[in-house]
Amino acid sequence: MQAARQMHLGVFVLGTGNHIAGWRHPGAARSFEDIRVIQQIARTAERGCFDLVFLGDNLSMDPGMHPSFAARFEPITMLAALAATTTHVGLGATGSTTYAEPYNLARQFASLDHLSGGRAAWNAVTSSGAKAAENFGREHPAHDARYEVAEEFVDVVRGLWDCWDDGAVVADDATGRYIDPAKVRPLNHAGRHFRVRGPLPTSRTPQGRPVILQAGSSEPGIRLAARTADVVFSVVQDRAEAQHAYATLKGRMAEFGRDPDTLSVLPGVMPVIGRTDAEARALLNTLQSYVDGRNAMVMLSNRMGQDMSRYPMDEPVPDLPLPDSSHGFARAMLAKARREGWTLRDLYNLTGAARGHWVICGSPATIADTLQDWFESRAADGFNILPPWFPGAFDDFVDFVVPELQRRGLFRRAYAGTTLRDHLGLARPRSALFA
Repeated sequence: MQAARQMHLGVFVLGTGNHIAGWRHPGAARSFEDIRVIQQIARTAERGCFDLVFLGDNLSMDPGMHPSFAARFEPITMLAALAATTTHVGLGATGSTTYAEPYNLARQFASLDHLSGGRAAWNAVTSSGAKAAENFGREHPAHDARYEVAEEFVDVVRGLWDCWDDGAVVADDATGRYIDPAKVRPLNHAGRHFRVRGPLPTSRTPQGRPVILQAGSSEPGIRLAARTADVVFSVVQDRAEAQHAYATLKGRMAEFGRDPDTLSVLPGVMPVIGRTDAEARALLNTLQSYVDGRNAMVMLSNRMGQDMSRYPMDEPVPDLPLPDSSHGFARAMLAKARREGWTLRDLYNLTGAARGHWVICGSPATIADTLQDWFESRAADGFNILPPWFPGAFDDFVDFVVPELQRRGLFRRAYAGTTLRDHLGLARPRSALFA
């Protein structure tokens, strides 16, 4: 008998909270540079049987940014520290295909997979912020050009992970042979953008390959995800649109000989939880009262790819083109604005709340009802939870919403395995070079 489909849950970790002003809430953590805060979040995720904790990243800085993007640790370093203080929860981080080198990145995530006993995940992004280019002495490539590089970059990384076969380290006392040379091969990749010999000085990892995360929603992004991703983080505001995007992405996987059940779509959602729906709405209003105008406007301008302060705040959202940066946020936010007849101030408030992500508000039962509806209607395979602040808002989700989902048979009560692939129901892949 086939097991019932169950949700997957990740948590988007920002030490100051996902709400742009969440750090101002009483009892909230106020730093993303305090390892104790980050360790506490990871322990809470593990207590809630979450699939993974996820650390995004940015490669430029503006004092008007979301506080946790303006001052933060480098994510791989941070996850290496978490590997030593957790035992089951997956550890995912962003790495740029535009401003990194595939050899170094493949080595970092392979090392993390070993350190964590098979819990590493790489979020492959093309980097949307043009300011990042100035930190690398480069011109920022156009959107489609970035994805052309990303296609090859991901292939090189996966190829490097496959340069070692299982059992290559023999450590044979009798013969003195440490490595079986027949089980290690160079990659010898020579492509348009990269020339990489390989192999890595890192043996095949516990997961075979670390899990690959992605978040692209443009046509090139969908193609890359359908071909290579294990998990896709989506930006949503409307269930019908989310269902269409879900079906489109899953439908593309057949082109690459992939089973759609081997990819999990996790929309980002900020749950604002109260004992009652009215209490939750009041809490959201309180959070919104903390928003500083400059930070929210910087975020809105980044999402839309232009200076939004030049438009009247209390007039309808102007007809804006999709930016050359991130299509997903702009498309979802503009569609919601047109659908609901919003002014620019409404769009500004949405950005101030959850950086453009979906916000739901209510009691634990109401939150669970909404998540169940989206899950069962195939708008999602689970969710990337964005608590507005830490630790309290995340504690509330784990202590009140997770048990509600468990009572409904929608979410695990205990881990069934030890690796992230185990949590996601993914088989451990064989090396393509030794198949």
